[in-house]
Amino acid sequence: MPFFESFRAARWIRLANLVLQAVLFLTLFAGLNYLAGNQSWGRFDLTRGGRYSLSPETIAYLKDLASPVHIVVTTEEAKADPELRGLLREYAYATEGSPGKVTVEYLDIYLQHNEAEQLGVDRPNVILLACPGNHTLRTIDELYRVAQGKRLEFQGEQVLTSAILEISSAAKKRIYFLVGHGELRPDDADMTTGLSTARDYLVQRDFEVKPLELAATRRVPEDAALLIGVWPRTSYTPFETELLRQYLAARAGRLILFLAPSRSSLLPPSLGLEDLLSDWGVSADDDLITDTGPENVTEDSDLIIRYFTPHPVTQSLLNGPAPSVRFGAARSVRPDRARAAGRGLQVTTLAATSATAWGEVNTRFSGIPTYHPGIDVRAPAGADPPGRLGVAVASEPVTVHDNLAFTVPRGHLVVFGTGDLIDNVRFANEGVLDILMGAVNWMVDRNTQLNVAPHPIERFELSLSERELSNLRYSLLLALPGAAALLGLIVYWTRRH
Repeated sequence: MPFFESFRAARWIRLANLVLQAVLFLTLFAGLNYLAGNQSWGRFDLTRGGRYSLSPETIAYLKDLASPVHIVVTTEEAKADPELRGLLREYAYATEGSPGKVTVEYLDIYLQHNEAEQLGVDRPNVILLACPGNHTLRTIDELYRVAQGKRLEFQGEQVLTSAILEISSAAKKRIYFLVGHGELRPDDADMTTGLSTARDYLVQRDFEVKPLELAATRRVPEDAALLIGVWPRTSYTPFETELLRQYLAARAGRLILFLAPSRSSLLPPSLGLEDLLSDWGVSADDDLITDTGPENVTEDSDLIIRYFTPHPVTQSLLNGPAPSVRFGAARSVRPDRARAAGRGLQVTTLAATSATAWGEVNTRFSGIPTYHPGIDVRAPAGADPPGRLGVAVASEPVTVHDNLAFTVPRGHLVVFGTGDLIDNVRFANEGVLDILMGAVNWMVDRNTQLNVAPHPIERFELSLSERELSNLRYSLLLALPGAAALLGLIVYWTRRH
């Protein structure tokens, strides 16, 4: 009998057929996985609300990018948040074959120190976005909206798309630091009187920083996205104050002031800014905040501020487990409710002291600091937050039409009741970078210009009792393998008989 007609040949042919089917089956799945992982045309988002898809607005912006964008995440890919990994994959898929292709790299700054040093990043959990001639940084905390220590929404698409548009634009937003009144300067590297560290961080985040002396220029530059005045020590002239007033009111200007208390700094009682602050519903008291609570003061007599109101300026701080910021000598700043209501302003106390603090007015008293009723400053009745003195305030206009309130993009003002919060010494303190960048980003409308809805963070919890967990453990260890063994025995017995 020929070999190919024998039963032995038939068994080998059947075995070869089974092996070939298995190989084809595995090849099919491997090919499908390759297409799903490397080709965007074959991918479909079946999740509710399309949580893993980019918005049409973002896709339109990405298609118009003229230069490539490289994104570096300073953490291991396996340790990165799944929302972030999925979002970055979508950016890469959406720009395949286009001039503005987005590429993604994960970098462990401890194991890949040389690469991190070349890129200029030295912190974990930072996102570096770079294109030819431009770059900026974002923190992973900025990608989430957090309340009570829990991540509620993922707003990474809004944050990263905004950052990509900023670095791909030829024009940078310019921040001017006011000088000419003894202010701290961004070009000064002195540890106690300079702002060079804060300047460097702003430059890393794609801002252009310049000094501005109003007495010399006699105008606010047209390209000013934000003005910052840090610890002025002489009074502003009426002309300079009027320039600031016109910039805020007529040009939708943005101004951040760091005002040290006069009683601790030998400053003049008046800086010439009182009328400007009053126009924006803000009152800065001429006092020196004192707190006798040992848990609220450091050994260096710095105030420990732990109370922060939810606001875009403080959101990064509130994302942390225990937000706190060390303030040096500080004066109280607070909303002028009557003035704010009359001018259609929304004034918010961003940060406040503990309930045991007061504003010392009369420095003639010596010895142990003591509150003197009728002389020193306490939080007024009806203050928000109650019983606390504000040390930072934000003001913005709000117009009401037909009982519907909405924000008018005119001007923003933020006032801190301390002068040295962001100098080179204090900038390394916990929370200082967060509150500065929160104020700057809010002022220049960063991350708010895109109509991209955040995605809620979905949580699935499985609550099992100890008995249920024990039953599940034995089921996995014994029941499932036992069922497979029993099925094998049944098949064996059937084929044998």
